[in-house]
Amino acid sequence: MELPRIEGERDNIFLTSSNPTWDPARALVRIRELQTLPGALLPILHALQEEFGYVDDAAIPLVSQALNLSHAEVHGVITFYHDFHREPGGRHLLQICRAESCQSMGCNALVRHVENKLAAKLGETTADGAFTLKPVYCLGNCALSPAVMLDGKPYGRVSEEVVDFLIDSARRM
Repeated sequence: MELPRIEGERDNIFLTSSNPTWDPARALVRIRELQTLPGALLPILHALQEEFGYVDDAAIPLVSQALNLSHAEVHGVITFYHDFHREPGGRHLLQICRAESCQSMGCNALVRHVENKLAAKLGETTADGAFTLKPVYCLGNCALSPAVMLDGKPYGRVSEEVVDFLIDSARRM
């Protein structure tokens, strides 16, 4: 199925941006770059998230059409994987493990501490747009519980002092 042409579109370009503003023209370029790959859905969704910082709901029909999938199939994959974000997030992503091992080692107190420090609840972005807080249900770091992941880097045996250091360091970046 042929996707519409975008005026001024260039073939075989790779765009990256820290601007999370959704742009359907840029999205179509990224989709076209990858749509012929075997199993292209995940690479396309990752590319869109890399480009915009999230996968906008407006991407669903574009991806669906390009890959000849139903809207429900594309939506199902986006919502199944916790690494796909459906709205713009903060400049930093702080994920706190909520699995049993981390719970037994104090992650609930850690969550309360972080929520108080950042004045945001899990699933929210801070008012200044600096941090998005996300619960995750296993970072695979159970031997070092409680665990967090900040901007894709895991940390274990995280105390309130350690998470304060991580947050303060990220703010300076």
